[in-house]
Amino acid sequence: MSLPEHLWRKTLLSPDRLIRDVIANLNESGLQIVLVVDEGGRLLGTVTDGDIRRGLLRGVQIDSPVTTVMRANSLVVPPEMGRDMVVHLMRANKLRQLPVVDNAHCVVGLQLWDDDTPGELRPNTLVIMAGGLGKRLRPHTETCPKPMLPVAGKPMLEHIIERARAEGFRHFVLAVMYLGHVIEDYFGDGSRWQVRIDYLRENSPLGTAGALGLLDPQPSLPFVVTNGDVLSDIRYGEVLDFHVRHGAAATMAVRLYEWQHPFGVVQTNGVDIVGFEEKPVNRTHINAGIYALSPQVLAHVKPNTPLDMPSLFEQLHDEGQRTVAFPMHEPWLDVGRPDDLSRANAEKANST
Repeated sequence: MSLPEHLWRKTLLSPDRLIRDVIANLNESGLQIVLVVDEGGRLLGTVTDGDIRRGLLRGVQIDSPVTTVMRANSLVVPPEMGRDMVVHLMRANKLRQLPVVDNAHCVVGLQLWDDDTPGELRPNTLVIMAGGLGKRLRPHTETCPKPMLPVAGKPMLEHIIERARAEGFRHFVLAVMYLGHVIEDYFGDGSRWQVRIDYLRENSPLGTAGALGLLDPQPSLPFVVTNGDVLSDIRYGEVLDFHVRHGAAATMAVRLYEWQHPFGVVQTNGVDIVGFEEKPVNRTHINAGIYALSPQVLAHVKPNTPLDMPSLFEQLHDEGQRTVAFPMHEPWLDVGRPDDLSRANAEKANST
């Protein structure tokens, strides 16, 4: 679809901005692209989620200039091009956005892939871990499993399924245990959502990876695994494509977490003071609870044996198999406490 002017103008940024500003813009607009323009509105380049991820992987910092990740030779279309040809170009080049520029290369519009436009279906399976006890969310979870807690009027699990379905996923496997009948009664075989849903039934807690040992039949293609209490704007298909492109056995979505020390730090060498750092900011990557796995890793998951994802990744790494990180910046929330649930509802309400 072609965006109204007041919306595509929100994607415009000047070349003197930082990657941090781009991430904020992407998260705020939800359009997954920033158009870098000069003072006259001439397109200098574009930045997408993928461009930022590739920059982060090669060591670019979020306080670096946008030009360090900008794609200068972006594909563009003229304003007179018809929608059918635009869709053809998007499909052929695997793009979800195309800037519209005039003869002077000034931005005059933005074409987006419409999720209602038929796209390619993905034969890959998406597994959702939905068997947790949700102890920290009591009393909300005394009669309702955590993934079924409502956010913006529908269960968290439904948000995940609908988002993945819009990307072409049609086969879902839900790992259930605590109050699993509530989940099965609600989703059934998935026909209400025009998808197929199967279930893995845990008799006891198996951890964030252990339920994969119950898959029967096992997937023959790489597949996605996500925790059922993680809400994010991440595109599961991008994680899967990233995983395949890097030839990985296992891929973990990671999110940058920043924590500022409340005090000035004194640097010492023995008893000698060698420097000071005022309230430094520590940056680390945290596990976002979303993964892509190749079928061969299931050999490490024994049926009915507890196993967590970090342990599985460690085993694979120790064997010399490739494990990679998918750096994400999209809005993300692990709904583990009552405050998180309230925040999820507030953010969904503000986004609608």
